[in-house]
Amino acid sequence: MEKIVVKGVKELKGEVDISCAKNSILPIIAATILCPEPIVIENAPKLEDVDVICKLLSELNCDVNISNVNNRLTIDTKNIVEMDANTELMRKMRASFLIMGPMLARFGYCKLSLPGGCNIGSRPIDLHLKGFKLLGAEIIMGHGFVEVKAKKMIGSRIYLDFPSVGATENIMMASVFAEGTTIIENAAEEPEIWDLAQFLNKMGAKVKGAGFGKITIEGITSLKGTSYRPICDRIEAGTFMIAAAITNSKLKINGVNEEHLRPVIEKLKECGVKFSEYINNSVIVDGRSIKKPLDIKTLPYPGFPTDMQAQMMSLLSIVEGVSVITETVFENRFMHVAELQRMGANIKIDGRTAIIEGAPKLTGCEVRATDLRAGAALILGGLVAEGETEISDIYHIDRGYVKIEEKFRKLGAEIYRINV
Repeated sequence: MEKIVVKGVKELKGEVDISCAKNSILPIIAATILCPEPIVIENAPKLEDVDVICKLLSELNCDVNISNVNNRLTIDTKNIVEMDANTELMRKMRASFLIMGPMLARFGYCKLSLPGGCNIGSRPIDLHLKGFKLLGAEIIMGHGFVEVKAKKMIGSRIYLDFPSVGATENIMMASVFAEGTTIIENAAEEPEIWDLAQFLNKMGAKVKGAGFGKITIEGITSLKGTSYRPICDRIEAGTFMIAAAITNSKLKINGVNEEHLRPVIEKLKECGVKFSEYINNSVIVDGRSIKKPLDIKTLPYPGFPTDMQAQMMSLLSIVEGVSVITETVFENRFMHVAELQRMGANIKIDGRTAIIEGAPKLTGCEVRATDLRAGAALILGGLVAEGETEISDIYHIDRGYVKIEEKFRKLGAEIYRINV
């Protein structure tokens, strides 16, 4: 078993390069199923989730190769034959369910075990299945599996009760070859939705409106191979912005789209953090200031992202005054609170609201990464905690951050990975 050990307190210096977005590349990899010609994805991040979905495609008899030299991922799905995806791999990662849309579009059939992932709350697949059904698919639910089949996919108007990212992506992919026009209303607006649409269009699809709540897909008959470079990871960028703030440091962050991070940037400005020099997708973040408490509510994009809630809580746990965070997206996303409390944070939970009274300091101890973003939050806490923080269950962190301890070490942090 591996652990990450962090020794605080230390000012950070230098610059960091942000990796390709995990939440972009996963649906893009799934979308390669739609095309029988080779696809090249540039700058693929070496993440556990990327490895899982690539293994899943390999199980389906796809040719998947990634270069260790330039991180170029090449996928050829020409010989894909097996329709029942590996159960163990499906349970490892919820995003693996995204292969259902493209499998249904290309073959008219798919049977998968129900997906797994971080235990951060209920994330039902009913919206995915609702979309498939409206496109003409028959849905069969069994014990631990779901089966979809359609002799013919017909374009339809689909209204999502909630702007689910996964459902929007899956339905978008499922409708690429549907006869006529498909309209997805109340669609998710995340940048990763736009990125997937750009990739589909580069292969020859006709997708319009992605990122604006109403997506229109004109059905086509085939796609062609292409190469594509996904966007950088806005959640990783936001995590390093908070790192600058919590350690009272000045950092340059490369790979930042300011608009994608607008709600995070504005809240950090409200807290007292300064931003400057937005040049060539880079920004300088100056956290050397007296911080102010905040009131934050997580919302679907373009609201404050739920994926940044835990990291922001680490920062606010040492900001003088009382801050309030309300989580509206997932009902079980406060599991990191108990771990931060072990480090000395003064946090009280009332339903979906966390009340944080800033503590004068945090103290290093043994803690556990309960999920992906919780793990990042504990690293941030460890950077400013007195003594040594030892984080276990770091496989969660590896699902979404590329060599995070190496990136922090280059900034001057005392952080390393150990085997126990």
